[in-house]
Amino acid sequence: MSTPPLSRDRYAVIGNPIAHSKSPFIHARFAEQTGEPVEYGRLLAPVDAFVPHVREFIEAGGRGLNVTVPFKLDAHALADTLSPRAAAAGAVNTLRFDAAGIYGDNTDGFGLVRDIEVNLRVSLAGARVLLLGAGGAARGVVLPMLERAPRELTIVNRTAAKADALVAQFAQAARDAGCRLTGGGAQAAETVQAGAYDVIVNATAGSLDGALPECDNSAFGAQTLAYDMMYGARPTVFMQHAQTLGARAADGLGMLVEQAAESFYVWRGVRPDGAPVLAELRAQLRKQIAAPDGA
Repeated sequence: MSTPPLSRDRYAVIGNPIAHSKSPFIHARFAEQTGEPVEYGRLLAPVDAFVPHVREFIEAGGRGLNVTVPFKLDAHALADTLSPRAAAAGAVNTLRFDAAGIYGDNTDGFGLVRDIEVNLRVSLAGARVLLLGAGGAARGVVLPMLERAPRELTIVNRTAAKADALVAQFAQAARDAGCRLTGGGAQAAETVQAGAYDVIVNATAGSLDGALPECDNSAFGAQTLAYDMMYGARPTVFMQHAQTLGARAADGLGMLVEQAAESFYVWRGVRPDGAPVLAELRAQLRKQIAAPDGA
């Protein structure tokens, strides 16, 4: 007598576009690693039909979704309850569906912090940190970084008012953490006269089109970790620039894996180990570089 197939709980990543997403690969590895009965796929939604696609997924038995571009604000609006970090970020990248309703969380900042501290072994406690950008990506990581109690966090943005707004939003959290929180425009004097930072995080989208964020070269030093939240088969232009200035550079692939591991924990109550999955993805990227065109 044959054994009936194991029933698996359904999860997916929703976005537009979505075919490129590495999340199904990552969560399949997490399911294997933990033994959790998880089935994970991709869900393409028209830009004006996020909510009906989510409702349809729930009605079909779906247990949770990762949310990517351009739906993180829609997911924030849809959630019945929000985690503190999702409320602070103003955006949701993880939805959980249960008897209590729709729960929204944001694991991006957790993923960034864990990648920096665990995988790259750079402590944020007592560090001088420079955050480039003040959009949604930046807003999602400020609170998790403040919770690590850096000595100083400076937010710099091309439009100074946006940086100032983030400083105002997180002023109390900074005080609670004992952190000096400042902000300003890209040419703000305080960012170019104080010497090299311990950590510089590029939260702008500049690397998508090969554009460098405005940042004085004196912010980079031999002990600086220059972290780009973007990633690709080859180092981003920001990473290359940082390396020419003597800094250590890292991309956001580890952040992708670690935020996924935290989403898995939100859904299943089990936290998988991101390190072996990250190593697999790195190996895949190296093969892409080595393969001839068209291979």
